[in-house]
Amino acid sequence: MKTICVFGALLLLAACGADGEPVPPKDEPVTTTAISTTIGVGDSGVRAGTRVSATRGSWTLGVGVGL
Repeated sequence: MKTICVFGALLLLAACGADGEPVPPKDEPVTTTAISTTIGVGDSGVRAGTRVSATRGSWTLGVGVGL
């Protein structure tokens, strides 16, 4: 019976998070946007392109157009 009580107390202690320092929640990832434009001149003429991208944490979504 004593073993069951000790095991239950340890289980309760671990379940409530009292086994270490509290960990603060992480801040929300910052969302950034970027616009880039390129213009190039070569033997085949003039090239132009535009790209818009949004980044949040480790995810990036981008859309580009080339002319």
